[in-house]
Amino acid sequence: MTDAEQKLWYRLRAGRFQGWKFRRQVPLGRFIVDFLCEEARLIVEVDGGQHAERLREDSERTEWLGARGYAVIRFWNNDVLGNIEGVLATLSPALSQGRGRKKRAAEVRGSKSEGS
Repeated sequence: MTDAEQKLWYRLRAGRFQGWKFRRQVPLGRFIVDFLCEEARLIVEVDGGQHAERLREDSERTEWLGARGYAVIRFWNNDVLGNIEGVLATLSPALSQGRGRKKRAAEVRGSKSEGS
């Protein structure tokens, strides 16, 4: 992991961030995502400068993950290293929105099975 990933992982692991469970370096399809909160269907990516040159690839990756029900949020290394509290403040509402997405999807699945 990069220094930025290590710093963020320290704050996310073991339910330290508001009780949310994160995993790191999770394979999804042909991709490996930096951090995943399955309950909120949220992927957190920490990007270095090389990603400025790979915008098309990152966009395709985000689209593929989004088609599978995941939201992707990206932070630059320097944001994580220099403003970890700001990064966490951004994550909090994204996680809550993700919980709502998952709950709505479960309700739709439940409605389909009740109508069968």
